[in-house]
Amino acid sequence: MAGVEIIPAEGGSALKDFIDLPWKLYAGYPKWVPPLKKEVRRLLDPRSHPFWEFSERALFLARRGSETVGRIAGIIDRRNNEFHHEQMGIWGFFECADDPAAAAALFSTVETWARQKGMAFLRGPLNPSANNEIGLLVEGFEYAPALMMPYNPPYYSRLVESYGFAKEKDLFAFLIDGDYRLPEWMDSLAGRIAQKQGIRIRHPSRKDYEAEFALIRKIYNESWAANWGFVPLTDEEMRDIQKNVKSFVDPDMVFYVYYEDEPAAVCVIFPDINPLLKRFNGRIGLVGLLKALLYRREIKGVRLLMFGVKEKYRQLGVPMLAFHHIYEVVREKKKYQYLEMGWTLEDNEAVNALIEEAGGRRYKTYRLFRKSL
Repeated sequence: MAGVEIIPAEGGSALKDFIDLPWKLYAGYPKWVPPLKKEVRRLLDPRSHPFWEFSERALFLARRGSETVGRIAGIIDRRNNEFHHEQMGIWGFFECADDPAAAAALFSTVETWARQKGMAFLRGPLNPSANNEIGLLVEGFEYAPALMMPYNPPYYSRLVESYGFAKEKDLFAFLIDGDYRLPEWMDSLAGRIAQKQGIRIRHPSRKDYEAEFALIRKIYNESWAANWGFVPLTDEEMRDIQKNVKSFVDPDMVFYVYYEDEPAAVCVIFPDINPLLKRFNGRIGLVGLLKALLYRREIKGVRLLMFGVKEKYRQLGVPMLAFHHIYEVVREKKKYQYLEMGWTLEDNEAVNALIEEAGGRRYKTYRLFRKSL
């Protein structure tokens, strides 16, 4: 067997191999959902995606002879390191055959790169940050991924751990299917909260998406500020998200909770369009647009993508009221058969307990790993 060679993948055929590799590796994994290749290319392009305005990255391929067997990105997120006062290097966009030597060579290359940049430890996978896809799937392989959630073969955790990475944090995803109804006591309590003077729920205006997305960003950044791993979204990142989701966002499934005319919380639920992405197989084009029309009915679920409550309003029962409204919104749509809530931090016991009380079943676990340099 030929030895492992690590080469940069900064353009041309090497970058194409970097983007195309998953289609070869996941041929035997029917639950995998292919991303749109043009979006992967754009996300990796420092000239196109706003994340790279404050970050840098290096892309690498592992080859055995002429065959590409793995890929990885080394990433420095300067906003994270300033916000958390740490020297974190990131590994992300990792894909690899069940080839421990190739995986070790990829991790070693990123480790050397990050050490030369003055980093103190490596964390991953982040693709490329906590505001994008995050974590390695370690439980729940029998389920297809929901929108913007990762999927990987079961052997990936073995490759990661064999190089010396250890678990740093687990993230949970919960599934709610069937009848979207809260237990009677929660429903009754939410009803009483809704009657409090000054409490109201508002859906975004369809006339001014720019202002609505700016408000979502503001509430999100304030409510998540104390969470582990959080990095505030910039204006440019939020505008990029807005541009990418406006074609499928449903304003009826986005709402704010107000208290005395101040926005206290925001909830963003997206249709899980992954069945369509699977049909596209990496490309849209005219055929993809036709598929979108033909197979839109295959969208049978939703994902709660963002839920944030400002700290000073959490004792008012706002989370309970929000859960009640989430169920109402999803139930009224009728066509949706499941709701995924995730991800949540494993040690956010209050939120996890609330989801389970509301009928959620933890069905996937994602893991972040860390290694000191």
